[in-house]
Amino acid sequence: MTPLVRPIAVDPARRSHAAPCQDAGCGSDALLARRAVCAWLGLVLLGAAAPAPASYGDRARLLIGEASRANDFLSKRLYDRELARLIGYAAEGRLQAAKDTSVPEEVALAHPHLLLMLEHYERAAACAARGEAGRYAQHSLAARDEEQLFRGVLRQLGWPLRPGES
Repeated sequence: MTPLVRPIAVDPARRSHAAPCQDAGCGSDALLARRAVCAWLGLVLLGAAAPAPASYGDRARLLIGEASRANDFLSKRLYDRELARLIGYAAEGRLQAAKDTSVPEEVALAHPHLLLMLEHYERAAACAARGEAGRYAQHSLAARDEEQLFRGVLRQLGWPLRPGES
């Protein structure tokens, strides 16, 4: 019967069980270089995971655009309370997504205005679902005002969102 694992041949003159890499001449210099490359790669990957302001701008444009379109759609159908309820659920999801998103330090002062805008759209949809057209209009106007504040703060911080980009 043949053994499944062959025994390691030990050179009696060396009395060392060195790794094959050390036998081939790649000692501590190669190991140090490999560790440096791995550390550099880890730092690069961590840097890539940091939220970029451009990515935040894309997320903000998406949230603003979807909220605005849903509100415009609802404004023409205020009589449909089921539709208003559905749009309210979507507004809650957008608000939660905005709360959970990572915010770069460069634009942190603007983010509360995005949250307030989304809250007003959510409240507007809730008012429409209850049949309160007057309160719906108030929250819709407040949401538009917050959007303008959000855009203004971003512009002051050097990260403008152009009006057509949402």
